[in-house]
Amino acid sequence: MTNVLLVEPDVRLAAVYQAALQAAGHTVRMGATAQMAISHADEQRPDIVVLELQMPRHNGVEFLYEFHSYADWQTVPVVIHTVVPAGEMAPMQQTMQELLGVRAYLYKPQTALADLVHKVAEVLQAV
Repeated sequence: MTNVLLVEPDVRLAAVYQAALQAAGHTVRMGATAQMAISHADEQRPDIVVLELQMPRHNGVEFLYEFHSYADWQTVPVVIHTVVPAGEMAPMQQTMQELLGVRAYLYKPQTALADLVHKVAEVLQAV
């Protein structure tokens, strides 16, 4: 069983994602803010992070920089699942992949729940 850290500020969406990921056999810890997510990662090292970039206080990119500043978490893969179109993040794409562990970028309005679950499984298999 893999440990998924789900970083999603919308509690209703988070509950839906959690249920789908748990149905696929994953253990899911949820954090609505970057601080909560770091705290959960401290309690139990995640095998993968599913991350919304739009969050209160600290955004997802700030979370990634902090998360990957810890040696124990530098190899943890990240799936971005966000309302931010990929084109807006294009200037950071290389940095996100090479330095911040981003293995996939999913745009929520165009991503079915089954696609999210499949992408998490695909990324975990590749690690």
